[in-house]
Amino acid sequence: MLQTKKNTDTVEVSVASERAEAVGGVLIAFFAALMAISQMINGELEEEMMIAHNKVVNYSSWYQSKSIKESLKESELDNLQALLETGIVHEENIGSIQVKIANVEKQIKKYASEKTEILVGSANIPQEEWAQDLDGEMGKIVGINEWEALAEEYDFATKKFDLGMLFFQISIVLGAVCIIIYDNPLLQKTFIICMVVSGIIGILLSVYGYTLAP
Repeated sequence: MLQTKKNTDTVEVSVASERAEAVGGVLIAFFAALMAISQMINGELEEEMMIAHNKVVNYSSWYQSKSIKESLKESELDNLQALLETGIVHEENIGSIQVKIANVEKQIKKYASEKTEILVGSANIPQEEWAQDLDGEMGKIVGINEWEALAEEYDFATKKFDLGMLFFQISIVLGAVCIIIYDNPLLQKTFIICMVVSGIIGILLSVYGYTLAP
């Protein structure tokens, strides 16, 4: 009688253990699929982040080139004004010098407007102040500040995805341990609960990262 009861208990434990293994296997497949999806989305976000960083570098170089041109024109303006002040220019040439001064001042103002547009973007200044075209079209400039903000948003979103994938990996490891453990349904159940909790955290972090993406 005692032997029969022992055999019955062993069978029940084995059945419970096999059930836990089956649940663990299904959950591993489920969370592995979610992790793969998260990795794919995270990869796309990282590409967009790299594009934004490259745009920041390119537009910063563009801004610096405008600053150099502006500085050269300011030096030219100073030289022309100094030339007039010395009084060595013949009266018949004063008019042409003044015309040059007016043109240089206009160019300096244009460079300043272009720098502002490159820095803050066309969308953040009035249309009448647009000064820089992009491929022949006005009002298409996305400013350095805007690209930097985009890069930061993508960076923050990818970090959340990275955390989410970490929890997916933890849940998969817990599931693997659950399968390895045999004839201990209680411990297997504990690992399954931890696995589900970790997977849910991974899902929440991934969804949060997706909502943060621009």
